[in-house]
Amino acid sequence: MNVDAVVLDVDGVLVDVADSYRRAIVESIERVYGETIARGDIQQFKDAGGFNNDWELTDAAALYVLARREGMERSLSQFTDAIQRVGGGLDGARTVVSEELTPADRERVLAEWDTDRLRDVFQQLYLGSDLYRDIEGGDPALDTPGFIHDEPVIVDATTIETLHDRFHVGVLTGRPAAEADIALDRAGLSVPDDHRFTMDDWEAGKPDPAALVTLAERFDAAGEGSVDSVAFVGDTLDDVRTAVNAADVDERTYYGVGVLTGGLTGERGKRKYEQTGAAAVVDSVNDLPDLLS
Repeated sequence: MNVDAVVLDVDGVLVDVADSYRRAIVESIERVYGETIARGDIQQFKDAGGFNNDWELTDAAALYVLARREGMERSLSQFTDAIQRVGGGLDGARTVVSEELTPADRERVLAEWDTDRLRDVFQQLYLGSDLYRDIEGGDPALDTPGFIHDEPVIVDATTIETLHDRFHVGVLTGRPAAEADIALDRAGLSVPDDHRFTMDDWEAGKPDPAALVTLAERFDAAGEGSVDSVAFVGDTLDDVRTAVNAADVDERTYYGVGVLTGGLTGERGKRKYEQTGAAAVVDSVNDLPDLLS
């Protein structure tokens, strides 16, 4: 695969977030509502699309738990399939619940659904007490070390060096900027501020292609040779959709590359990537130097 630039997602690509972000999703709902979904169920929301933001995924999963209490009969897989059919994301989850419940039941669910509290508990669990004070600027109610410290680095130093030597390198992540800084520092990947997009820089989120196309334009403007082709490497179907959508709106060539170190794994994960339009699927980000030229 001949490319001029490589753009990397962070979660599931550079660092493993199974015991951090995904754990925070499950445990936040448990702490607030006394019951939750299984960690393995998170991938069903990711596959439905529109859940690049894990706070919104937490909100949608909590909405499912509350709707089930009020009599919604859909299984979780039926719920996430329905979300996908109506366009994905948190708006899709709201639509499905509205269609499934009576007006009275729906009002009870929405009255109990506290997205602000879910986000606050999530941040306390994920960041831990010290980082919560630094980043969120308040005193936490929970005394926790923080799941953020349980994120093993996936990418090898030699991979980073090779990519920097051969390509323009950028980052496109749904993390807030402060949390992206922590992960990138841990992974040993440094890119200029204008060669990265975080949640704080880009409201739409994946699979909207605007950020990826903007990165390609910035690489091109750097004056180190034209950028005609870009590989975007991610661990979700929305990452691949982002590359596909970029190709629809820009004359450059965009390749979506899926890694099997996130929620999508094995042959089943590979098939899902390919069905969504992935140009390639690799076991990990460390396979990129052999894939790209």
